[in-house]
Amino acid sequence: MASDRSFPSHRPEAPAAEARPHGFTVHGRALSDDYAWLKAENWRDVLKDPAALPADIRAYLEAENAYAEVVLGEVADLRRTLVSEMRGRIKEDESGVPEPDGPFAYYTRHREGGQHPLVCRRPRSLLVLTGGAAETVAEDGRETGETILLDGDREGEGRPFFELAAAVHSDDHGRIAWSADTKGSELYTIRVRDLATGEDLDDRVEATSGEAVWAADGASFYYVGVDANHRPARVLHHRLGTPQEDDALIYEEADSGFFVHIGTTQSKTYLTITASDHETSEVRLIDRAEPGAAPILVEPRTPLLIYSVEHWGRHLFILTNADGAEDFKISTTELATPGRAHWRDLIPHRAGVMIRHQHVIGGHLVRLEIENARPRIIVRDMQGEEHAVAFAEEAYSLGLQPGHEFETAVIRFTYSSMTTPAETYDYDCVTRARQLRKRQAVPSGHDPAAYVTRRVFATAPDGESVPISLLHRRDLALDGTAPLLLYGYGSYGTLMPAAFRTNLLSLVDRGFVYAIAHIRGGTEKGWRWYLDGKRERKRNTFTDFVACARALAAEGYTAEGRIVAHGGSAGGMLMGAVANLAPELFAGIIADVPFVDVLNTMLDGDLPLTPPEWPEWGNPGESEAAFETILSYSPYDNVSAKAYPAILALAGLTDPRVTYWEPAKWVARLRATMTGGGPVLLRTNMEAGHGGAAGRFDRLEEVGLIYAFALLAVGRA
Repeated sequence: MASDRSFPSHRPEAPAAEARPHGFTVHGRALSDDYAWLKAENWRDVLKDPAALPADIRAYLEAENAYAEVVLGEVADLRRTLVSEMRGRIKEDESGVPEPDGPFAYYTRHREGGQHPLVCRRPRSLLVLTGGAAETVAEDGRETGETILLDGDREGEGRPFFELAAAVHSDDHGRIAWSADTKGSELYTIRVRDLATGEDLDDRVEATSGEAVWAADGASFYYVGVDANHRPARVLHHRLGTPQEDDALIYEEADSGFFVHIGTTQSKTYLTITASDHETSEVRLIDRAEPGAAPILVEPRTPLLIYSVEHWGRHLFILTNADGAEDFKISTTELATPGRAHWRDLIPHRAGVMIRHQHVIGGHLVRLEIENARPRIIVRDMQGEEHAVAFAEEAYSLGLQPGHEFETAVIRFTYSSMTTPAETYDYDCVTRARQLRKRQAVPSGHDPAAYVTRRVFATAPDGESVPISLLHRRDLALDGTAPLLLYGYGSYGTLMPAAFRTNLLSLVDRGFVYAIAHIRGGTEKGWRWYLDGKRERKRNTFTDFVACARALAAEGYTAEGRIVAHGGSAGGMLMGAVANLAPELFAGIIADVPFVDVLNTMLDGDLPLTPPEWPEWGNPGESEAAFETILSYSPYDNVSAKAYPAILALAGLTDPRVTYWEPAKWVARLRATMTGGGPVLLRTNMEAGHGGAAGRFDRLEEVGLIYAFALLAVGRA
């Protein structure tokens, strides 16, 4: 157990970024940015090749990394201990549950000590899943009849960064299209592997989103190409054996605010092309048996209309918010008449019960819905009879896994809670039999009865009730002395699941309470919960989080000043905002790839994510009201002369989502402005992007750093 230790009072002098004032005017308001120079003018080149980073910026980032290592150097042993603990909870030769498809069953697994997944299959005839338990992996790491289709460890060998995005097999099971990113910049290259020879073909498709969908004949595939500003904007059709420059353009998005994605219906009959931003979508269909055919538009885009499509026989099923269905409904129409004028309600809208996902198989429509932050699965046969699949715990996570097959009555779902390791079930929609296929193993041991998970509520300043999911040891004294890690996100309608995470036990076993604040901007309480936390109502996200922190202290779970706040990406913006709003509440703040320079980013329409983000935050260049709103909370623009808690900001040099200069500028301004507190640390991964290190064990090094910082912040290191 660690001894009581906090940040050293005598620290080396922190790096000081040079102030190079850059003045500009927006809506008649004169603004100045002392650290705009940290944004490399050649940022597009840096995303493709980190070596292109200008020398002065590189020197500053490396000085910050060195400073962070010095400050955290006293807990190097603790970091190693944490990493060892977390690795001890990972079953290193973990194997996924095989997913049947025709003559084979496909799955991924890891080898002992391996960083990256192996993509595997074996004959379906050898698939044995009985007795409510998943089959085991033999000691030599192979399973009976297994073929390793793609070895992620081998493909990533010798590379500072490697992330496998997709490995999709053709309908005839003869090839896989696989994509990988080797820079962390989310620019994926697609290759094709012949499964008879185990060798890749000469085909090499560059600068893609990583998505690939085969045509039914297996002789060609569709993919999404990114534009010069890193946006997925075009769907192209690649025929094997031809150069990429000859690929046929199937669809091109003209609006820079819309991103393009591809997929398939569960029936696998149709390729789906979806163009969307955060509040409007549009879907096109292509029959996969007709390669290169022109897309069929389901319904032209209408502002604020969101819909997605599934297929069954002569019918389409439409999950949509049309006609005021704020929490979504499911409609049907004939395939021959896909437009909205022909949609007929099947599952009506119910306020406060949000339908998050629909899944259509041969004889059933399955939906995943959530009410007051509790998920459930509803199974409906095509005659209209329904039943629910639900669980009794106060807070839990539930997910549907689509699978490969359509003509089946079996669905697969995953269940976990903050105390219960993940369980994978096959569920027969006809017999209602539930069969456990796999339970997550924790090799170093885990006793769920030693922990407590709860759902509590905080009252926001406007009277809203904000759900909080909690985890702590059963023997913890709830007398206000415990430190607490409070996690939050609250953007894009993203739901934060109350799921099992083995890494958290390293904090909880050291006396921490762990809490997730289900704040506005997410959809835990329906679509309204999201709308109440965006654009002009964005401040609700921040005040909800602060209310959760105060409520947890008032209830004795912790005390003000004993809380470490944690959030990443848009949740990192939340961290910057609450640091400005209520710094006295927090002993520490961990901001992972934080979106903290909101105003400047939203004013720069050339950045990869800016135009698609305007529906979420507002366009401050066009709207003076949006400008004033964003300026009022943008963390970078609201740093002031006050004491701040200890802050750890993490960045990725090749991150196209939250560019490295946002946390770098924020830390520079904090250092130059704050009157006390700290320390403020910046650590930039010079070989990775938004998700940090891709290898599963390399990622643990980053988590160990975060947890060591949290322990230091509360004097528990």
